[in-house]
Amino acid sequence: MSSESRKRIDPSKVPAHVAVIMDGNGRWAKKRLLNRVKGHEKGSETVRTIVRASREIGVRYLTLYAFSTENWGRPKAEVAALMSLLKKFIQSEKKQMMDNRIRLNALGRIDRLPDDVASALRGAMAETRNNDGMCLNLALSYGSRDEITGMVQTLARKVKDGEIDVTDIDEAMVSGHLFTAGMPDPDLMIRTSGEMRISNFLMWQLSYAEIYFSPTLWPDFSEEEYLGIIADYQNRDRRFGKVSE
Repeated sequence: MSSESRKRIDPSKVPAHVAVIMDGNGRWAKKRLLNRVKGHEKGSETVRTIVRASREIGVRYLTLYAFSTENWGRPKAEVAALMSLLKKFIQSEKKQMMDNRIRLNALGRIDRLPDDVASALRGAMAETRNNDGMCLNLALSYGSRDEITGMVQTLARKVKDGEIDVTDIDEAMVSGHLFTAGMPDPDLMIRTSGEMRISNFLMWQLSYAEIYFSPTLWPDFSEEEYLGIIADYQNRDRRFGKVSE
């Protein structure tokens, strides 16, 4: 990271949790008359860049929307290529995660992943579980409606079994039964490619997040732009429904 880039960031105001919808890989490839998979491959390079930059400026949690529950409906060849790319990324980045004390975590229905991918993921999560530099969450086979439905079913079973009373259920209990249990909610959510929607991503957790929509396609999303967004975030007045002093 350049010294000029560092000067733009106030270390005391770095968001604890940044969430990113990495959109635009397919369109990036199409613009270049390439197969969509080439866009995903190029996008994985951007992932490395943003993970490194986040770690360097002090972000504690980085959540990347890597594969949604809806993405299973894409052509089988593309899904297979994405799974292969995911496995390759996990295996190739383990050393960097260990060297930089990054803990890998997954949000979503990872039991739906191919066995070899799930095995590689669980292995990397186990190997990095004691790292305390930053938590990298990969949202895989993830959908917020699915997550919330699962939470409701779990709490309903607990009420039925007499473990809790209906009146025990509050916001903290709901949060504690989501995939992000124990983590702070995102302070900042970024979506690339110009699309302006959250696409079934962390709907409960994003309630008070600052949101930034970038027109840049994910493979072209740079460290400089990312740091510029962080600087913009630091100048926003977060009131959480209240008024400024």
